[in-house]
Amino acid sequence: MKAKIGDWVQIHQIVLKPEERSAQLPEDTKKVSLELWVKGFALTEAEVGETIKIKTMTGREVEGELVDVNPSYIHNFGNCVPELNAIDKQLVEIMRGGL
Repeated sequence: MKAKIGDWVQIHQIVLKPEERSAQLPEDTKKVSLELWVKGFALTEAEVGETIKIKTMTGREVEGELVDVNPSYIHNFGNCVPELNAIDKQLVEIMRGGL
């Protein structure tokens, strides 16, 4: 898939390789790269897998590997935690002057 100038895209970038990470990090963290995924508008044209320059919504210009054109928002807040439902009911009651 090819991105044209102005397309909404997502890029990936290795910020720090394992050997560049701080010695003060936990061992399991030091073993992996610090990675960045960011979305923005294409400033150059590229095919998925190629390097592209983008401008983020905050105006930063970033360069990285093009991973998607017109990416979806696919985040959520995880699985339901039943205990939080009970806490929510208690909190609403307290805020309404109960308990």
